[in-house]
Amino acid sequence: MKLKQMLCVFAAAGVLTSCGVDAKKEPKVTEKKAKEFEYVVEQFADIKVLRYQIPGFDELTLKEKKLVYYLTQAGLSGRDIMWDQNYRHNLEIRAALENINNNFKGDKESEDFKAFTTYLKRVWFSNGIHHHYSNDKLKPTFSEEYLESLLKETNTELSTEALEVIFNDKDAKKVNKKAGVDNVLASAVNFYGTDITSKDVEDFYAKADKGSEGQPIEAGLNSKLVREDGKLVEKVWKSGGMYGQAIDKIIEWLEKAKEVAENEKQVKTLELLIEYYKTGDLHTWDEYAIAWVESTEGNIDWINGFIEVYNDPKGYRGSYETIVQIKDFDMSKKMKVLSDNAQWFEDNSPLDPTHKKKDVIGVSYKTVNVAGEAGDASPSTPIGVNLPNNNWIRQQHGSKSVSLGNIIGSYNNAGGTGRLEEFANDKEEIDLEIKYGKLADKLHTALHEVIGHASGVINDGIGQPKETLKNYASTMEEGRADLVGLYYLMDPKLQELGLVDDWQKVGKAAYDGYIRNGLMTQLIRINLGDDIEEDHMVNRQWVSAWAFEQGAKDNVIEKVTRDGKTFYNINDYEKLREIFGRLLKEAQRIKSEGDFEAAKALVEGYGVKVDQGIHKEVLDRNAQFTSAPYSGFVNPVLEPVTDADGNITDIKIVQPETFEEQMNFYAKNYNFLPIKN
Repeated sequence: MKLKQMLCVFAAAGVLTSCGVDAKKEPKVTEKKAKEFEYVVEQFADIKVLRYQIPGFDELTLKEKKLVYYLTQAGLSGRDIMWDQNYRHNLEIRAALENINNNFKGDKESEDFKAFTTYLKRVWFSNGIHHHYSNDKLKPTFSEEYLESLLKETNTELSTEALEVIFNDKDAKKVNKKAGVDNVLASAVNFYGTDITSKDVEDFYAKADKGSEGQPIEAGLNSKLVREDGKLVEKVWKSGGMYGQAIDKIIEWLEKAKEVAENEKQVKTLELLIEYYKTGDLHTWDEYAIAWVESTEGNIDWINGFIEVYNDPKGYRGSYETIVQIKDFDMSKKMKVLSDNAQWFEDNSPLDPTHKKKDVIGVSYKTVNVAGEAGDASPSTPIGVNLPNNNWIRQQHGSKSVSLGNIIGSYNNAGGTGRLEEFANDKEEIDLEIKYGKLADKLHTALHEVIGHASGVINDGIGQPKETLKNYASTMEEGRADLVGLYYLMDPKLQELGLVDDWQKVGKAAYDGYIRNGLMTQLIRINLGDDIEEDHMVNRQWVSAWAFEQGAKDNVIEKVTRDGKTFYNINDYEKLREIFGRLLKEAQRIKSEGDFEAAKALVEGYGVKVDQGIHKEVLDRNAQFTSAPYSGFVNPVLEPVTDADGNITDIKIVQPETFEEQMNFYAKNYNFLPIKN
């Protein structure tokens, strides 16, 4: 499970002719000293592209540097998998657009070509033609006729269906979790055959192998469900199966990584990951997850596989994702305090006693520095991750939670206070955010991942949330974890543990920011008239809106109108904490009992619909700001230094100069899948 980034927005993600790019050429790069480091690469549409540094990389041994390099190469080798998972025409469309961009000899300063370039960059950023956050299909601002002329001029082939879908209304939503529609048929994501219905999926997995009692596998995690000869079958993502060409490259680099692993536990873990990619066996995936969560020694760690299920409207299939991490030694020591006290937080939570864990096992938390990302984690990246996702493994073997320190640092260094000053109610709220907001965000991430996702138990005989809560499972889980963090951010225990100097002020900053975001500022991310659909945005609104309603009688959160502008002011932080506690208790009950109707009432009643008057006002007030509402990253390039015999003697870091150069480099050097899979 991963925590999405919001800090940058509110604080102080053979058909073609030659593309004309040398495949052996490195992208243009510029080495920068830390004090001169430029965090912002460029901005276009609603996107700001940033850079991040890799603190501590130079202190690693050569063997450790090789491990980082091999793991990042393995991650990038599967890059095209994410593109194909997102939509069945993505690879074909991307190849065509890139070929045009690299071979067009006409007027590149025309408004039409500038619009084409912006569209291409948006497609790159989203790993496909659907917006990375809203799931809406990206709308080009040039005509179909203009694109046809570009195709002709550059001798680029593009199928009629792929061309038309760029401009028509088909496949309008990558993921559609709205109530009242067939969520599978209404979603363009390429996890199911185009004729597969929600009932097909439910019927298939009602009979599918789920593993042994009490230790279920994540059925459907690594396959596409299709109909062949009238029967439903899974096309498994493995060597020799679907995506096999890219997976073989992943395996090749993982084999190299195994040779330079830091210890025997890492060797065993990598061997299991390789075996999983070779066989596609989900029992092996569970063995790997157990080995991975129990491999806690060493300075290097990784996330690699088909992991998060947010992109599946039914919550079965995992998007390809990799993150390579280097331990942040100083912050990890500080954050270990939370892990060591996980049982205290569980024991003192407002949950029904029957829903509390008697023993919180193996919760670990680290602040790490990212060395490379790919797939679902790039260019748009989470700021925190808690894995594995399989509940029985978490309960019996624990979990790993990490905060991506250098990513958070880059967001903070690239941000500003303009929106804060516009939407905060008064100077006290602004001052609290500026002084305590970053720490509050960091602690909320830690509490969300370490304590939140590890908290609570499911009642005996109740299925997994994806089976019981269905399309509401993800937003309910994220909201539940948020509520754990919110409840404890106003607890003196944080000061007792030495994590804060003034728990009340940190808590106030956290509550102000959450309500401000949940009820107003996150609305800049969606178009006027749209419902909220992204799971994290939905959960922030249902948490905030429910709390606002519950506190209305006592004016706990006051809606203030001043000079035609709306603000929300918290009058009683302690009462708000009590409200968060009640909602946390109910959210856990819903998960523990598998209460679908209660989840539906909470999400549909408070999380999806938007007050159109407030939304218009927010968009109007936000129009003055030029900073884009979404951010993501180019990755540093890890470049081997070799001697005369070809032996690696060092790995150096070079920073990409532009987003386009990195994307072209990736397309030429990590392009291992055909355009149709």
